[in-house]
Parts: sequence; C-alpha cells; structure tokens
Amino acid sequence: METGQKHLQTSNTDLHTHKDLSIQIHLNGLSFCILNNSSLTIEYLHAKTFDKAYTPEMTLDALISHLKSEDVFSQPFNEIRVTHQSDLATLVPEELFDENKLNDYLKFNTKILETDYLTFDLNESLRIHTVYIPYVNINNQLLEEFGSFDYYHAYSTLTNAFLKLPKSKEAFLHLYIHVNKGHFEFIVFDAAKQLVFCNSFEYQTKEDFIYYILFVFEQLKLDKEKDVLHITGEIDENTALYKILFKYIRFVSFIEIDEIYKFDDALKDINKHHHFLILNSFN
Repeated sequence: METGQKHLQTSNTDLHTHKDLSIQIHLNGLSFCILNNSSLTIEYLHAKTFDKAYTPEMTLDALISHLKSEDVFSQPFNEIRVTHQSDLATLVPEELFDENKLNDYLKFNTKILETDYLTFDLNESLRIHTVYIPYVNINNQLLEEFGSFDYYHAYSTLTNAFLKLPKSKEAFLHLYIHVNKGHFEFIVFDAAKQLVFCNSFEYQTKEDFIYYILFVFEQLKLDKEKDVLHITGEIDENTALYKILFKYIRFVSFIEIDEIYKFDDALKDINKHHHFLILNSFN
C-alpha cells in the first residue's frame, strides 16, 4: 500500500511465510482476514460486531479473546496490517502539513488528552496526511502478540481503494459511502481525482443515517436526482438503511468488488462488499 503506514517491531520476525494477516479495529467491532500470497486466496475472514459501542479497554479484551480462541493466529505471518477505524482523525493537505502541529490539526475535531499519542499517514497519490489518534492499548497488545506489524487509519485505505475504482467521465463528482454498524464514511472525489470531502458520521437510526447524507448533499450542492451515490460495507438492498437511502437518492449503486483474490471454499457464500475495507487493506 502506498499510504505511509507506521511499523512497530520488538524482535526479529524475518520468518519464511507466504501469509499476511489484516486486523480491523473499531469500537463497534473487529474484523480479521488472512491472505495466502502464494495462491492469492483469502483463507480466513471473520467479522465480530459488538452489541453496543465498546470502550477501548473492552475492545482490547474482545481482541485478546478472539486471538486466543482461533488456532489460525498462532502461525507465522509475513506481514501484519492493522487498520484503526475511528472519527479521531482529520485530513491535512501536504502543502499545509507540519509534523510538529499534529495537535493543532486535530483539536478542532476531538478532545485531546495529554496522554494521547498522535500520528499520521501520508497518501502520496492525493498528497494528503491523515492525522489521528490510534488505539495505543491495542497496538501495545499486538506488539506483544506478534512482535511486528504496520498500522494506519481507515481513511488511508478507503481513499486509496475508492481512488482506484473506475470513474464515469460524465460525472463531475464521485461519491462513495462505506457503511459499518453505527457509523459510516462519506468520501467525495472530483473529476480530476482530487479529494473534495472525507468525513465519518455516527448514527443510531436510519433517520440519523439519511440526515447526515442529505446534509453532505446540501453542503456540497449535490443533486439527489442526478448524482450517483456508490455504496459498500454493511448494507444490502433489503436493509432499512438502503431503503431510506433509495427513497431520497435516485441513483444508488453498489460498488463491485474487484476479483483480485480467490476465496477458500468455506467463504464462497460471503457478501464480499460487507468486508470492503479489510479486503482492500492488502493492496
């Protein structure tokens, strides 16, 4: 991945293996994926959704429990990638970025504690830095568990993945929504593939969900009758979220998952777009 992820390592983990592990962290749930690079096969894919929003401490306990419950995590991995998915983040254009001013960028979005650790990713294609607060307690545990891994924010993965999707030459703006339980990311590119908008929103009801989407449409002067809204994540045509979305937005289109990988027989029937973020974390 070209985004500038950080590398944590406590020991020499140069083991000869052809498998990568990706872990997605959110206070509403966890996802795990194992890719066999030799055969380009997804061998393991599991999403664990919490019944309510957890604290970072509760999320850590859930992570430890799942890692201990599955033998697949005891094997060596070539690379381990961790995605921190939260709204404790903001984007800064490269020309305005100063590594010594991370607090200044983020203080308008969230309350920063003295003990908070701030870091950033660089998306070289977009020339944008994602400044964010990672879940340090989880990083520390994974460092103890695996000895070495890379980590980055979900904005980095999603902007990179959406940027690679085919773009209609007729569209002035390209609109993408990635849905998870209780929150979603809304990302917009212009015709020149420059980032116009990127933000995440928390919701509890379908009314919350559509309110924030219509708010963005209004702020960006988008046309509900003409602009196409591309969606992915934990949403299907039979869900209340999709139905209310289609009620107000005329053109709603599911993002087709690029068939880069094969899937183990046990995973043949999964809805791949439900796992859009973690499946794109290997690219």
